[in-house]
Formats: sequence, structure tokens, C-alpha cells
Amino acid sequence: MAKVTMPQLGESVAEGTIGRWLKQPGDAVAKYEPLLEVITDKVNAEVPSPYAGVLKEILAEEGATVPNNAEIAVIETEDEGAVDGTASAAATPVATEAQPESEPEGMVQVEPADADAAAASASAPASGPARSDERAAASAANTAPTSVRSTTAATATAPSATAPSAAPSADGDPNARMTPAVRRVLREHGLEAAQIAGTGGGGRITREDVLAYVEAVRTGQTPAAPGSNDALAAGQPAATAGAAPAPAPRAAAASTNAGISFPAGADEVLVPMTQMRKGIAAQMTRALSAPHAYVQMEIDATRLVRLRETAKRAYQAKEGIGLSFVPFVVKASAEALKKNPTFNANWTDQGLLAKRRINIGVAVAVDEGLIVPVIRDADTLSIHGLNVAIADVAGRARQNKLRLDDFGGGTFTVDNTGYLGTNLVMPILNVPEVGIVTMEAITKRPVVVSTADGDTIAIRPVMNMVLGIDHRANDGAGGAALLRDIKAWLESVGPDTAIY
Repeated sequence: MAKVTMPQLGESVAEGTIGRWLKQPGDAVAKYEPLLEVITDKVNAEVPSPYAGVLKEILAEEGATVPNNAEIAVIETEDEGAVDGTASAAATPVATEAQPESEPEGMVQVEPADADAAAASASAPASGPARSDERAAASAANTAPTSVRSTTAATATAPSATAPSAAPSADGDPNARMTPAVRRVLREHGLEAAQIAGTGGGGRITREDVLAYVEAVRTGQTPAAPGSNDALAAGQPAATAGAAPAPAPRAAAASTNAGISFPAGADEVLVPMTQMRKGIAAQMTRALSAPHAYVQMEIDATRLVRLRETAKRAYQAKEGIGLSFVPFVVKASAEALKKNPTFNANWTDQGLLAKRRINIGVAVAVDEGLIVPVIRDADTLSIHGLNVAIADVAGRARQNKLRLDDFGGGTFTVDNTGYLGTNLVMPILNVPEVGIVTMEAITKRPVVVSTADGDTIAIRPVMNMVLGIDHRANDGAGGAALLRDIKAWLESVGPDTAIY
């Protein structure tokens, strides 16, 4: 029998939580076939089976938090099955209690990189987090940014655990996804998944869906039917779902902020941290132990905007995905890192660990925080190659199909905060990396332009960029040199710049 152990999902990750088993005892498993979903403070990812054979035993149940390298399952390999005279495909399944599929809180939901692309093809994969070319107001009009969308709410007091007496018929999805915590709330109230209208991604049932159902029954209202438009609207902020549902005549809670409800008479409520927020808090505390320094420059984006505007429609028609500004900045960063190799490195207690490969992380907003999947060997990819790689990560993130190799091994990070309309952000390092650069909003500003006839004032699209550095590894002069090279590359693009 071969033992499956909990993998390490990140350089500083010590444990993982079993989100969902994709196979059950008795199921045949192919090598590298997804076996389970694991949740950590950094990533929610599918873990492939290291062996081919039959899953004989699950040693860690859904919801259990397990340290790295601990045994979580037993697989009878194909060789063992042949010796025992049993074919893996004909193995008798072990009877298990039917469990609805669960989906970890905080799975990535990445909005399209380009509003035009989103309108042109709703089925096209998302182009990643790149939206610095669009105004914040336009972003809100088209789709609410995922980084400011909160899908978790806290309540100071739980409703009665008594099962509702007038439950509607169970005509919903009995296998709707939910976390182990939500399944526990269902059991506490004597409910079934089929009774609840899931408003999360892909019909996922959230804690708020269950509590809203219980409150609706308690106050004598008709709960939203599974799959109805009311059910979908009820779980969305007003900015993305139109007008908020009218409050119940006897509502016990009044919501003053999307995702947070205050019980009647309460002036404050504790919002418990999710596992991701706990991990982010710990990581940020570690990161701020590094001495940060910052360098800021303005980028004249005239040529960059012109190139992208000229190429994006033909590119969209040919490739089926939008062309954002992010791959240009990643390319510029990769080229600049070649000239400034002390920034393509990790900091260790023994000193600077320089890296040969240029693996650039691209920050992606999720419901409860931020994750940084890595584009490996970014310096070897074209603008198109980088755009496809970012779109691929974003598309799989929306489908909860992130892989282990999407994380870890990063040497530098690009953080696109500009799609929210920011103009100056002081980023925190993604330690142990020693550099991170932000993309701010591209805005039109009056600038002084020198010509043969003298200086004149012109309106130009300008983007601020802020480089955060680990001052143990590099000084401000080195940071200015790196950012200067990024700026020079971006300002030099033109009609002859190769997209492919």
C-alpha cells in the first residue's frame, strides 16, 4: 500500500486543510489525477495523486487541518492490485456517508482583464487582474472588483438551532458546494442543501445563505427558491446585483456594510478571521520585519496606450482574450531584472540568494484577500505568451482549478492596484522576495513637453509606478536603477514592438 502525504503548498506553508476529497474509497485513481482539494493561507489547490491504483482509505477527513508530510490517504497501487488478483477498475467501493461537495472559502474569482473582451465573449477565459487602463467608475459599472467584494459576513448571535417547521420542497442542488463550516450550520438547523438557494460562485452555498433562509422562515417570509433570481440577488452586494432586497418587517439585523450585519441594538460585531486572512496577517507581520524602502516614478504611457489601443481589437478577434497592460509591465520588469540581478532574488539569514530563473508573481484579488500565482521564466515569453499565461491562471482560478505549480518559487512581484483607481500605493514585500512593483491607474494629466520650439503643455496618459525594496538586499540607488529601466522599456514601445 502506498501512502499519500500532505504536500507543502508554498515555501512558508506548514499545514493545509482538507477542503474536499475528489475521490472516495474504492475509486480508481490515475497517476497525477486530481485527488483532493487543499486549503492553505496562500492557496486553494487541487492535489494530484502521486500513484495510480485504487483509493483504499482516507486518513484525514474534510475540514481537518494536517501538517506537511502527514499521511492523509492510502492507495493500493496497480502492481499491488495485480498481485492480489484484483483489478483497480473493478474494486468494490467502500460504503461512505454521502457528502455534498465543498468549496473552500476564498477561492479565486478574477474579473476579466478587459471590459471590451468581457463584452465580446462571456465564455472567454478571464485575462487576469489587469485593469489599470479603466476608470474605477467604469469598473464598478461593468463588474465589481473582486478585491473589494466581501463574501463573508459575521453575526454576533446565531439564530435558533431549531429546524424550520415549514421547509419548502427540496428541489435545489443536493450536491451544491459549501465549506465544512457551512455543512455544520446546515446540520445545526436540520436543513438539507437542496433547500437552500446558493448565491456563491457556481451556486456555492454560503453561511449567509443558510442564515438568511433560517431568518426568512422565522419571520414568516417565503425563502428564496433555489435557482431563482431573488436568490442570486440576495447574496450579492447592491453594487453588483441591483437594488438590495427589502428588509423584513421584523428583521433582527440591519446591514450597514456589504457582508457585515449588525443584530438589532448592537453597535459592534466581531468579524472572525478566515484561514486566508489569518495567513495574510501572519505573512504581513513577517514581511514588515524587513526594512522597506520605496522608489516612485511617473511613466509617460502615451506610446504604451497607443500600441495597446491599436492592437487590442485584432488581438481579441484572433486570440479570444483581451490584451491588458499587465503583460507589458511584466515584460518590462523581466527585462529590467536581467540588468539588475540583485532584485531577482530571495533574502535568507545567510544573505542574498540570487536566482537564475526569472519567475514573476502577479497579484490576483480574491474574495478574502490576495494570492500571487507565479509566471515562470517570464523573460522567455513574449507579450502574447505572458498575456496567455496570466489569462490561463485567471481562468483556472475562476474554475477553482489552480495547481500546486502555480505557487512558490517567485523572485519578483507585479501588483496591479490601478484597476481600482489608485495613484500611489506603498506595497508590502512578498517575502522572501526583495522587490515588488505596483501599476497605478493610467490617468490623463497636463505635462510639460520639450520640443524644438521650446516647452509646451500637453495632455498625456501617465502611470505612477512604485517599487518596494528590501533594504537589507539593495539600496535606494539600486531600486531607482531598476525602476528607471522598467520605465525606459515601457516608454520605448511603439508600432515595431512585437506582441508575438
